[in-house]
Amino acid sequence: MAEKTQGDGGWTDWIIDRVLRVLIAALLILPYRPRIRMMGWAVRRVLAPLARYEKRAIAHLDYTDPDMSEAEKQWIAQQVSDNAGRTLIENYSSPGFARRMAATEIRGQGLAAVEDAKARGQGVIFVTGHFGNYEAPRNALHARSIEVGGLYRPMSNPFFNSHYVKTMEKVSGPIFEQGRRGTMGFARHIKSGGMAVLFFDLWDRGGTVIPFLGKPAPTSTSAAEMALKFDALLVPYFGVRQANGLDFDVYIEEPIAPSDPETMTRQMTERLEARITENPEQWFWFHRRWKPHRKV
Repeated sequence: MAEKTQGDGGWTDWIIDRVLRVLIAALLILPYRPRIRMMGWAVRRVLAPLARYEKRAIAHLDYTDPDMSEAEKQWIAQQVSDNAGRTLIENYSSPGFARRMAATEIRGQGLAAVEDAKARGQGVIFVTGHFGNYEAPRNALHARSIEVGGLYRPMSNPFFNSHYVKTMEKVSGPIFEQGRRGTMGFARHIKSGGMAVLFFDLWDRGGTVIPFLGKPAPTSTSAAEMALKFDALLVPYFGVRQANGLDFDVYIEEPIAPSDPETMTRQMTERLEARITENPEQWFWFHRRWKPHRKV
């Protein structure tokens, strides 16, 4: 749920942050299962309309798939908001979420390669998108003694960002804020044989234009560039929410073969697109992925 911080925030940001703080504090009193379900409901019914998330999600669905029915777009937008709410409170529920993910089987062809890299001291750059719960794989790997740090872009709501970032720090590995200093720290961590995750599905002003869901999208190639520079594995991973709304399938996919930054980034994009095609309601459609094309 991260987009670049814009100034000091406005009144809408402040109000949303205060509503979320109250909701989070109240729901953390509840047992795990009703806590997750209620936060999904609250974001879908209260926060998403206030923040115009569903309107923005529908506009983006219009942009990428104009032939989709209105009923399907509305359903996806509502489910996106519900998933975002569940993801949010899961990430604030560190002990309970960690215990749940510790029992989750890790699937995919990339786990063996990651374990081999760990044994040899080779760095690993995981790449993912704002899909399902993006912290589920970090928790599942941490339970298997594989520490995964991360490079994050601050949220557009600075009031909320100030405390949400702490949820990332509690999971596993060092966390670096995007920027010159943070990127240098991230690079040193990978160069020394560490592992960390980087999101690549946000609009990037200086990025390479790569098709995403059929539309041109400026995309950062920095993950591939660093993987090539430091001889690190580039591994997509995803946490796919199951139908019960509480559990996850965690996939550590086959590493992207070294070639050139643009080709590797296109392959990363295709891996994410495949997940979105299979579960469109789990990608955060309210992010301004095509910012120059959709001002919503």
